[in-house]
Amino acid sequence: DGLNVLFIVVDDLRPVLGCYGDKLVKSPNIDQLASQSIVFSNAYAQQALCAPSRVSFLTGRRPDTTRLYDFYSYWRVHAGNYSTMPQYFKENGYVTLSVGKVFHPGVSSNYSDDYPYSWSIPPFHPSAEKYENYKTCRGKDGKLYANLVCPVDVSEMPSGTLPDIQSTEEAIRLLNVMKTNKQKFFLAVGYHKPHIPLRFPQEFLKLYPLENITLAPDPWVPEKLPSVAYNPWTDIRQRDDVEALNVSFPYGPLPDDFQRQIRQSYYAAVSYLDMQVGLLLSALDDVGLSNSTIIVFTADHGWSLGEHGEWAKYSNFDVATRVPLMFYVPGMTTSSASQGERVFPYLDPFSHISGLVPQGQSKQVVELVSLFSTLAELAGLQVPPVCPETSFHVALCTEGPSIVQYLNASEQKVEEDACDDTYRCSKEESVAFSQYPRPADTPQWNSDKPKLKDIRIMGYSMRTVDYRYTLWVQFNPNNFSANFEDVHAGELYMVETDPNQDYNIYSNSSHGCFFKKLR
Repeated sequence: DGLNVLFIVVDDLRPVLGCYGDKLVKSPNIDQLASQSIVFSNAYAQQALCAPSRVSFLTGRRPDTTRLYDFYSYWRVHAGNYSTMPQYFKENGYVTLSVGKVFHPGVSSNYSDDYPYSWSIPPFHPSAEKYENYKTCRGKDGKLYANLVCPVDVSEMPSGTLPDIQSTEEAIRLLNVMKTNKQKFFLAVGYHKPHIPLRFPQEFLKLYPLENITLAPDPWVPEKLPSVAYNPWTDIRQRDDVEALNVSFPYGPLPDDFQRQIRQSYYAAVSYLDMQVGLLLSALDDVGLSNSTIIVFTADHGWSLGEHGEWAKYSNFDVATRVPLMFYVPGMTTSSASQGERVFPYLDPFSHISGLVPQGQSKQVVELVSLFSTLAELAGLQVPPVCPETSFHVALCTEGPSIVQYLNASEQKVEEDACDDTYRCSKEESVAFSQYPRPADTPQWNSDKPKLKDIRIMGYSMRTVDYRYTLWVQFNPNNFSANFEDVHAGELYMVETDPNQDYNIYSNSSHGCFFKKLR
């Protein structure tokens, strides 16, 4: 009898978690999950934007195959009728359930979160979600604003709640239904925070006194950063509190004290998220399903917190593309708990000091596009075939190899010679590919989120254990073609000497033959 799947995906969460070595954050429940999981420290999204990233990992295809780089097309109509991961589980006898933000809502999932293809019942969206961008943040003058930094008194909020609280409640309700009906399930739970606005219960600020909050280690725009690579964080400029600062476009910078407030609120939102995850996992214990449920925890992409003078996502840097990724597999990543023993007791972020370390850690470079094949394999389903070079006509295939081979060993070393016939031999060193579109060579008002028709340049980026290499090339949106003969700019960062990606050495000609190979 196959295992259930609990798939937790978080909006805009970079790996600021205790289990990833962050010393400031309080994330005891996610750290507790990590202590029973294999944690991937080098996992990357295929595009640092919600809709393209989610459609990519839910279909197991890269953005050039889904043809979604913005929010405005539905892959089944505009690219190909690709099966999704939940659809595959549904076709294999699972009850598939969606709570919160799993697919990006709107056109890109056919205004239905791809129901009924992907889900057994209509997806649940919290009713409080519609107030996210309302003026609900009380300013110093007592008036209400639509701010970026927005700690709130939950009792004053519409309906006295917040979206992620409602999503947790619904997910727990569904777990109880599944237990009662003894049905095998694939439950996807999508949390909104720490996506902007940074709206969370105000008590979480107590965990992070402002005097403990530093600026980013590199809060300046790097001298050799090509202008096409810069994202001008237009969305946060439109928030009332940021707009009032009257910051110059496109490079800013934001005042130091406000940078600290954003960072403080991001951390507070992560601890609020941790609390929700803790309640959800504790409920999995309550219904007695922790021993028969695979848990995946990840995010759609990261978020810049002032690094390179940038905020938000919309770039190819690690801060925007790197995500947390962990797999809890009963009997594989952890020995099964004895009957009645709690695997995930709820830990209060306000009182619990977390000292838990991951059960196993892999430095292997992996991609979210591998989630589909990996989860299929872990659940004992047939792994979808590898996509041919052009796969618009193929309904079921995947462009991301399963990474189950990296889950077995607890003390992980980067595999030197794991060979698998279907995929390239990993002697060639594993690579994560990401990409980001731009409308022009210099920052514009639509640089962060260009519509398809306005895309003129695509930044293709590859990340290995040792370096990040990015080429910004001419792109034609009419036929979705990239011209690698027309390079607008390039970036190369060496991880060991430049972990924060501040010193672009692309123009140092000494890398001649190395470059040819990469290109």
